[in-house]
Amino acid sequence: MSTILVPLPGNVPLAEALAGHMRAEVAHVRFHHFPDGETYVRFETDVAGRTVWLVCTLDRPDPKFVSLMITAETAKDLGAARVGLTAPYLAYMRQDTRFRPGEAVSSAYFASVLSCIVDALVTVDPHLHRRSSLDDIYRIPTAIVHAAPIVADWIRREIPIPLLVGPDAESEQWVAEVASLANAPHIVLEKVRRGDRDVEVSVPDVERWSGHTPVLVDDIVSTACTMIETVGHLRRAGMPSPICVAVHAIFAGDAYAQLEAAGARGIVSCNTIPHPSNALDLTGSIATELRELEWSAASCCPPETRHGRGTHQGSTGNG
Repeated sequence: MSTILVPLPGNVPLAEALAGHMRAEVAHVRFHHFPDGETYVRFETDVAGRTVWLVCTLDRPDPKFVSLMITAETAKDLGAARVGLTAPYLAYMRQDTRFRPGEAVSSAYFASVLSCIVDALVTVDPHLHRRSSLDDIYRIPTAIVHAAPIVADWIRREIPIPLLVGPDAESEQWVAEVASLANAPHIVLEKVRRGDRDVEVSVPDVERWSGHTPVLVDDIVSTACTMIETVGHLRRAGMPSPICVAVHAIFAGDAYAQLEAAGARGIVSCNTIPHPSNALDLTGSIATELRELEWSAASCCPPETRHGRGTHQGSTGNG
């Protein structure tokens, strides 16, 4: 059964890079938006009987979701044997509990719907702060690509005498792993968040690390407020301008420019979200998971809604 990659709008370079690693074909699909905003999809490549991987990173997810859904259903309707999704950045993972009365637990709802649209999922370092694995909310086989080895390798090559800095307690486990792989020391800061753009950060014992190059490491950088505040603290403490490393470079609004203006010596990110800061290539690791993931053509939805296919309640677990 041959494999074909189907890039959603904006994901063609990623699909082509993955295809190079996998020796797979990239499908030609036409997307169009009617004047009323509705989405038109037309496959110009035959997918009948083939394994289809949709390629769509899910930053700014809401405008992308309808196109993703229609493309997946069209592939199945045209006879694809199975349809999976590689979303290097997986949205709707932060709101994983009801912090205040009446709030939506959107991570669970999004996972439930996505599990009915695709048959398998591959992503990179999803935000699993309060969940043990994606299997807690996804009812399809999943695999996780871990960026830590590639980030650590880059730090070893590029940064003299690094000190890895985690911006808050949530980052501690991840930063400790990168530091261990890079054979570098690390510290984790204390953060108090008062709002989306109001963050206070404390920096402990910076004098001890005066001879090191600080490397701020975080999995998701959205508003960059935490990094901006940390850069300011480190510079005021007399440490060198830090290097900022992000796995997922969302950089909402002018966050990237603000981080540069704050005094970051350099900003690098993994290529899970297209951005000028992309310097760490994960496509080889993603391609490996796409080849190795064991999955079936079944799904959690009733057969009549999936063109005669059976149901699937289990998962092969995370890679």
